[in-house]
Amino acid sequence: MSILGALYWAFPDVKLLSTEQKPQQTDIDTIADIPLLAAVDTIAWDTIAAPDTIIPKSPKPVIPKIAVDSTTDSRVFLQAFYTSLSEASEHKVRVLHYGDSQLEEDRITQQIREALQSRYGGKGVGLMPLAQTIPTLTVKQELYMSGHFVNPNQGPKRYLIYGPKRDQRTDGMYGPMGQMAVMNDSLVKGSDEIIAVCHPIVNSALYERWRVFADSSVHYSFAGDTVRLNGQGAVYGISQESRTGVIVDNIPMRGCIGLVFTKMDKTQLQTFYKEQNVRLIIMQFGGNAIPFNEKPSTIAAVVSGLRQQVRFLRACAPEASILFIGPSDMLTQTDGEWTTYPMVPYMDKLLRKMALEENIAYFSLFRWMGGAGSMLRWQEIGLAGSDGVHFNRAGARKAGKAIGEWIINGVD
Repeated sequence: MSILGALYWAFPDVKLLSTEQKPQQTDIDTIADIPLLAAVDTIAWDTIAAPDTIIPKSPKPVIPKIAVDSTTDSRVFLQAFYTSLSEASEHKVRVLHYGDSQLEEDRITQQIREALQSRYGGKGVGLMPLAQTIPTLTVKQELYMSGHFVNPNQGPKRYLIYGPKRDQRTDGMYGPMGQMAVMNDSLVKGSDEIIAVCHPIVNSALYERWRVFADSSVHYSFAGDTVRLNGQGAVYGISQESRTGVIVDNIPMRGCIGLVFTKMDKTQLQTFYKEQNVRLIIMQFGGNAIPFNEKPSTIAAVVSGLRQQVRFLRACAPEASILFIGPSDMLTQTDGEWTTYPMVPYMDKLLRKMALEENIAYFSLFRWMGGAGSMLRWQEIGLAGSDGVHFNRAGARKAGKAIGEWIINGVD
C-alpha cells in the first residue's frame, strides 16, 4: 500500500515511518551516558511525515536485443540504470549490493558508493541491520538496552537467510537485506526497547535523514545519530540516506554462495524495490562454491542455480538493471605450491556466459586482477590476505574503485 506524496509505506505486515533528521556531531564516547536520551523528541507513532518527492512511474525498460559474443561490452544491459541516473537530482535512485564476505566492512561497496554519489549526488551509507555483528569502516554502530551497552549477540534475536537453519525463518520474511531482528523475542530477555547509535566515521557516510523498516508494532524516534525503538515485532533494517541522489546499500552475506534469494518472500521484496526506486542490483557471488566443488559439473550446477536467482530478482524488480560480479582469483596449495583453484577460470567463463544470456552486466574480478596466479602477485604487493582468497582493505579499495569507474564509464 502506498500513500502518494507521503513518507509512509506499508509492506505486508511492515510499516515504514520516515522523518527527516539532519545529522548532528555526536561524540560517540558520551553515548554511554544514556540519560541524554530522555530528551529525545518523540514522534507520534502513526503520524504521516512531511510529503516526499513522488517517484514517477517508469515504463518497463526495454532490454536491448543485440547479438552477444566474447567481445560484447555487457554494460549495454545497464542502460535502464543509466537512464535513471539522469533523474537522481529530483529523487533518489537506490542500488543494492549483495555479496559474500568480500563485501564485509563496506570495503568494496564504499568505493562504488563514493564514485556514484560524487557524480550524481546522494548521502549516507543506506541500509544497515539493527544488530551489526561485523563492524564497518564507514559507520560505528552500537546497541544499548536498559541504558547499558550490549554486543549484537546480546540484543534482539536475529534471523538470516544465509545462516544456519536455527537462524532461519520458514515464511521468507527477511526484508531486503536477507536478515532481520525481532524485538522482544522470547529467546532474548529485555529486547523490547533498543537504542541504536550509528555514528558516521568518514565524511562520505554523512546523511540527511533516518529511515526504519519495521513491523507496524515497532515504534521509534530519532535524535542525532541515535534511534530509539520500542514495542514488539520485526526490524528489517535501518537506513541513513538522503532524499535525492544515489543510495548504495552494502549487504554482505558471509559464507553465502548466492542461492538464497528464491527463499525470500517475493511480495515483500517487490514492494521494497518498487517503493524505494531500486534501479540497480549488484550480485557478487561464486567464490564460496570453489573450494568445495572440484568438478565442472558441480560448478555448472551452481551457475545454473545463480541463473535462477537472477531471474527471481528480475521478477521482483523489473525496472532495475542487474550486474553480476564474478569471484576473484583464489589460491590453493598443491604439492607445497600455491596455485589458482582449477575451477575459478571455469566458473568465471560460465558466469559471463550466463550473464550475457540473461541480459545482465558482468564484471570479471578474476580477469581484472590478471587471471590465474594473480592473487600471488596481489599478496606480494600488499593487496591480499594470507589466505589467498580475500582482498585486504587496500586491495578491496582498489577493486571497489575499479568497479565504480567501470560502471560510470559506461554512461553515454
